[in-house]
Amino acid sequence: MLKKSHNISDLMERIHIVKGANFVTIENTKTLTNLELLELIPYMMDQSFIKKCGNVNILVDRQCSKEVVSLLKEYEFTLHDENVTVHKVLEESSNLGEGFALKDLHDIPLTEFKNVWEASMKESLNAPSSLHIDDQMRSVEVELGPNYQSSCMIAYENGAPIGVTMPHIEPGTVDEGRIFYFGILPSERGKGKSKLLHQQTLEILKKEFNASYYIGSTGHNNLPMLKTFQSNGCTLVERNKVFKRKKRVSKCT
Repeated sequence: MLKKSHNISDLMERIHIVKGANFVTIENTKTLTNLELLELIPYMMDQSFIKKCGNVNILVDRQCSKEVVSLLKEYEFTLHDENVTVHKVLEESSNLGEGFALKDLHDIPLTEFKNVWEASMKESLNAPSSLHIDDQMRSVEVELGPNYQSSCMIAYENGAPIGVTMPHIEPGTVDEGRIFYFGILPSERGKGKSKLLHQQTLEILKKEFNASYYIGSTGHNNLPMLKTFQSNGCTLVERNKVFKRKKRVSKCT
């Protein structure tokens, strides 16, 4: 049996847990050693909110030990993807031009937003989500809270949708800007629109959401998004393996 050598409450304080309506994601495990992960994982898997959740994700450093990977497999996790995380300090000034027309859920029907969001996920280079679009929408409401409508935006060019962007302040922080989802419609990709819309979204995070910095992530195979990050001045922070456990449970509490 593994000897308990660390204070579990201390380990819990060093990680970040994101709870949605039907998923839980455990992040920021980079601060833990392999031994600490081996102690934390069984503790986490014994928590009621984890046991009841159908979709559980945990991000671990891609250089994590074989023992950590083996333990995750024992708890029925499978490798889902490898994520790249970036960081950018949001400056006051910007050379952004006119940009795209943006409308949020205060201006557009929910059905229209979900249709464009779902379409923007087609043929994505990121690993596909295991959640239905309605489940993802419920997760947005739960995670972002009562002001979620201001974060759900469609970008339009000449009156036609070209993609979606979902800027917000990370729950539990006051100035950490994130984008819940960012995607360009398949027919509009490869035209330089991702760079412009992402830059425009960073501007919104700074001016409208009062974010002082931005944390973004994407799958390691999504080279166009990685190029967008680089073009817009984002700096690589870490690379993580994403392990996912899926069970037939309808709701997380």
